[in-house]
Amino acid sequence: MRCSDNPHAFTTPSPKLPAGGTIKLDTLIVYAGQPLVALAIFILANAAMIWRLHAMETKGFEGTVLGTLIMPYCSGFANLVFAYVMSKSADNGALVIENCLVNNATNLTFIIGMAAVFGATAVIPKNKALQRKHAEFARINKLNLLFTLIALFLFTGTLWALSKDGELNLYDGLILIGLFVFWQILHVFEVLKDNIRNNKSFHWSIVIDLLLIAACAYCIYFSVDHLVNWISNTQDPLFSFAKIGWVSGLLMVVPNAFLALYYAYKGRQDIVLTSQIGDGHICIPMCIGLFAVSNPIHIPASFQNGAYIILGAGLTLFLLVAALGRIPRAVGVVLIAAYGVFLYNGLLSN
Repeated sequence: MRCSDNPHAFTTPSPKLPAGGTIKLDTLIVYAGQPLVALAIFILANAAMIWRLHAMETKGFEGTVLGTLIMPYCSGFANLVFAYVMSKSADNGALVIENCLVNNATNLTFIIGMAAVFGATAVIPKNKALQRKHAEFARINKLNLLFTLIALFLFTGTLWALSKDGELNLYDGLILIGLFVFWQILHVFEVLKDNIRNNKSFHWSIVIDLLLIAACAYCIYFSVDHLVNWISNTQDPLFSFAKIGWVSGLLMVVPNAFLALYYAYKGRQDIVLTSQIGDGHICIPMCIGLFAVSNPIHIPASFQNGAYIILGAGLTLFLLVAALGRIPRAVGVVLIAAYGVFLYNGLLSN
């Protein structure tokens, strides 16, 4: 049910204690303070997803393929849920685009920039002995990362071209979804070829991991839905519904930050990079494409700046990875500064 004073917002009914005294999960969230409990569920569900995700690396998914095929669904699931929740109103398309732009820009500038500052973005090890030992592995990861960046240019460039008339319609959405599906099929065949080449197979316990991930996915949907409801009805100007695209985009980067920290600690710099870049493919084109299929999207004013910073950061990363195999600390500082300007112009200055 929509609020009478906000056509985009949704109301949450007041909870009533059941006769038997049992309090359901959604009732508990309202009693205990919606935003804090929902946020805690969101963070815990994402952390559990990442825990099982790491376990899957030893069961048939390895290296950069893990970062581009499996991880984006886990870290980017909240963005898919946000697009679904916002589809309850046809006027929310611009907010979905803002959510996706903020998510991608944060991944490519702030998170990768911070990783570079702390020395966690070297696809090819600096140590000569490690380079010789893992030479083939490092070269393959480097090529996979460059290929993932090329997909970033394709997806964002296609979205930019389709949006030139100021609107995304059903057919534009089908094009974006089709691109994403084709990209995922390429990686599925890559995994199958790699397993045949190395005489490997998927372990049966991967089914249990997928079921646990599905349970986490439901918790993420539940928490995002309640957070959207809370923001829709709050009187706090910082969290107003008009800024929900920006606020949600920042919140949904939290799983990506967990991934970057965890794999930097594990010394898997290749996954640090591919997980951040691959997560962007869920937002652009998948989330935007899904919303456009059900409702037309009017392009917001912030789209051009967001697209330019994503493409600019992507090009910078591509050139540095191709030439050096890593992102220097100085470039990391520049990426963080660029993100600060982007955030100030889009969120804080309004």
